[in-house]
Amino acid sequence: MQRTLSEREPYQFHHLSAFALGRHGDGGGRSEIWEEEEMKSGCRWRSEAAQRWKWGADPKKTEHLLALHGAKERLHLFKGNLLEEGSFDSMVNGCDSVFHTASPCFLTTSDPQAHFILATLDSPLQSKSGYLQSPANPKYWKELIDPALKGTLNVLGSCTKSPTAKRVVLTSSMASVECIGRPRPPNEITDETWFSNPEFCKENTLWYHLSKTLAEDAAWKFTKEKCSQTYPNVSYGWINVKDVANAHIQAYEIPSAIGRYCLVERIAHFSEVVKILHELYPSFQLPKKVSDDKPYILLHQVSKEKAKTLGIDFISLEEGLKEIVESLTEKKYFGM
Repeated sequence: MQRTLSEREPYQFHHLSAFALGRHGDGGGRSEIWEEEEMKSGCRWRSEAAQRWKWGADPKKTEHLLALHGAKERLHLFKGNLLEEGSFDSMVNGCDSVFHTASPCFLTTSDPQAHFILATLDSPLQSKSGYLQSPANPKYWKELIDPALKGTLNVLGSCTKSPTAKRVVLTSSMASVECIGRPRPPNEITDETWFSNPEFCKENTLWYHLSKTLAEDAAWKFTKEKCSQTYPNVSYGWINVKDVANAHIQAYEIPSAIGRYCLVERIAHFSEVVKILHELYPSFQLPKKVSDDKPYILLHQVSKEKAKTLGIDFISLEEGLKEIVESLTEKKYFGM
C-alpha cells in the first residue's frame, strides 16, 4: 500500500480497470464526486454499491452513478459487504488498482447510552492474527469500528489474492492524524508522521476518530506483514506431470525398459521460477527478494539420457508454468 493518489502511466491509462469502494448514498458524497471526475478519464471502473454494510442495494441510491458519462460502457456496480471476508474477491479480480475511499461516519450512534470496553491494538482482546476483536454487544463498535477496521482488512485481503492489482490507494482521514492527546502550540505544524492516540480518542468518546485511527494502523500492519513477500532460498528438480504420466506408460509398453529412471527437466532455484513468471505475466505481483541473506543454493543438474530412451521429450519449465497459470485461470482460481 502506498499513500499516493496517482502514479499512473499516461500511455496505459485508458486501458486500466479500477475498483472503487465507497458508501454511496450514505454520506459518501466524497467518493461519488470523485467517481464522477474519474469517469471522465476513460478508465474502466467497478464500484461497490451497497450503501451501508447492513443495508441492501437500493437502485435509487446508485442511479446517479449510472447516469454518469460513459457509465453504461465502463462502470460496473457490485454489491459488497464490508464485514464479510472474501466479499470483494470477485470485484478486485481483474482490476489494476483499488481505491478504498470511505467508511461509516456518524457523530452519534443508535445507542448513545451504550457502555462497553474498547480494546487497543495491544490489549488482551486481540485475535490470534494480531487484530482487534470486538467486545460484547458494542453499538459504537458495530456501527463505526467494525466496518472501518474489518472492512479495510477485508478489502486488502482481497487485493492480496488478486494477481492483477498493482496498487491500492486507501483514503484515511485527518481524524487519524490530529488527535494526539496533548496541547499544541499555535506554531506547531502537523504532518504525515503524526498519528492519533487511540487512548485519547476513547477517553474523549471520539469514536469516528478511533475507527479511522485503528483502521489505518491495521492497514499499515497488514501491508508490512502480507505484502513484503519473499521466495525461499531453495532449488528443486522440476518436471511436468504430463511427462511423468507418459514415462509410466512408456515404462509399461517398452519391453526393454528396466531399472531406474530419473525424471527431471531441470534443477532451478526459486528465483528462476519467479523470473520466468514475471517475464510471462508482467502484471503479476510476485515476490522480489529471497527469504534470507545467505548465498543462493548451488545448482546441479540431473542426467536425462536414460529417460530419453523412453521417448520422453521433456516439457520445459517455462511451458509448464504457463500451463499451470492458464489452468488456474480457466478454473477461476484467479484472474489474469
